[in-house]
Amino acid sequence: MSVLRVAAVAGFGCAGLLVVNAARRGGLLPETAFTHAIAPFAALTGLLAITGIYLLIRARSGTLGLVGYVLNSAGLAGAFAVEYTLHFVFPYLGGGTVSGLLAGGTGRAFLVTSGVLLVGVLTFSAAAVRSGVMPVVGVALYAAGMVPGSLRSAVPEPVYLAGLVVAAIGVAWMVTRLWSAEEEPLVLAVGRQRGASPAG
Repeated sequence: MSVLRVAAVAGFGCAGLLVVNAARRGGLLPETAFTHAIAPFAALTGLLAITGIYLLIRARSGTLGLVGYVLNSAGLAGAFAVEYTLHFVFPYLGGGTVSGLLAGGTGRAFLVTSGVLLVGVLTFSAAAVRSGVMPVVGVALYAAGMVPGSLRSAVPEPVYLAGLVVAAIGVAWMVTRLWSAEEEPLVLAVGRQRGASPAG
């Protein structure tokens, strides 16, 4: 399996995990050890998907694409660390300890991560649209969903959860394009060979 298709599979996994996370937080799925354990991996699989998308668009996205990819990737890596902390560290600390951490450097780090992710998502999405390679609607859904998705502590919970679902649809839409892109070099090569063949 090629890198692009591995990234596409990761993207479908990311979309599924985003929906599961939204359903769990919204009370549609039970809070279990398993649903908590898989929650941070939405960001990690998203990072793999964004990498594949960048590989597909980089020739046409220029410097904007590179900057957007770096920021989006850094934001997703940070989001993975944040989610890991929320699910596997904070539950074992006292409420006062958690409050103290959030009021200090840990809280500021979480805030910086949110800002980097937000700027990265918007920049990368602009580059993806400008490249003309990715589906515009899918990119728009990803960007629209990740705005509240990046600002979980600054928006109402229903808005945040709706953002996760919208972002999931956008990611699935984009990586569907990523999966199909694997066939294009072969199709183009066959077309060139036929064009070069003598008539008759």
